[in-house]
Amino acid sequence: MLGSAADAEDVLQETWLRWASVDLDTVRDKRAFLVRIVTRQALDRLRALGRRRESYVGPWLPEPLLTAPDVAEDVELADSVSMAMLLVLETLSPTERAVFVLREVFDLDYDEIAEAVGKSQAAVRQIAHRARAHVAARRPRGMASPAETQAALHAFQRAVETGDLQSLLDILAPDVVALSDGGGIKHALLQPIVGVRQVARLLAVRWWRRDAERSVEVVQINGGPGLLVRVDGEIDGVLAMRIENGHVTGVYHVRNPEKLSHVEREIAVSR
Repeated sequence: MLGSAADAEDVLQETWLRWASVDLDTVRDKRAFLVRIVTRQALDRLRALGRRRESYVGPWLPEPLLTAPDVAEDVELADSVSMAMLLVLETLSPTERAVFVLREVFDLDYDEIAEAVGKSQAAVRQIAHRARAHVAARRPRGMASPAETQAALHAFQRAVETGDLQSLLDILAPDVVALSDGGGIKHALLQPIVGVRQVARLLAVRWWRRDAERSVEVVQINGGPGLLVRVDGEIDGVLAMRIENGHVTGVYHVRNPEKLSHVEREIAVSR
């Protein structure tokens, strides 16, 4: 819902405080009550975050999570938490995003969603239809098989480790998009870079400090392929990738240190 583990933890803490202050004997449906509290807290947080991101330096990317390999085995779950999908959800309004997640990820009934977001069932059905169409038009297509994903990921790793421009040209899709998020704290792109040659040069030359001890480790980021980059032994950033039909179509580089606390250990993700 939020694209940020830190904000999600805050919402859960606020929900717990509300829950602990209520006489539970007066609550008819405890599950629905919790869904409503969490949803409305998340909506409030989304609106506040939207105002904050207006002054964010450079592109904003979701907070990356180091996930266990089994998350990728649940295709729907992995898709719902992937960096590419979270970026698509960022283009929805807060209410559209809440309705989409509650319906498409958690399969809640329309009456329960209506209660959670404070809308009529008819309005929620319209919002769900609109959000579903919006997401379908923007979500990744032609997803690669696990074997294709691993082959592309390891080829990409070798290319960026060596700075081999030709290898990068071979593995990147013609319309590949690169985004980086330094949050105004670390050096990063201020605008998206689009196109195979531009992104290949960026990866081969600009993103890597040649005067430092650098390591690149293959990991699972948000249920998908990624690289964990360390410089002089310290985590410097994460590259999450979108791979379609054997080629890298999206590269999401997170360097903002405030977003890297959840890549030091695996995070359990489930439905």
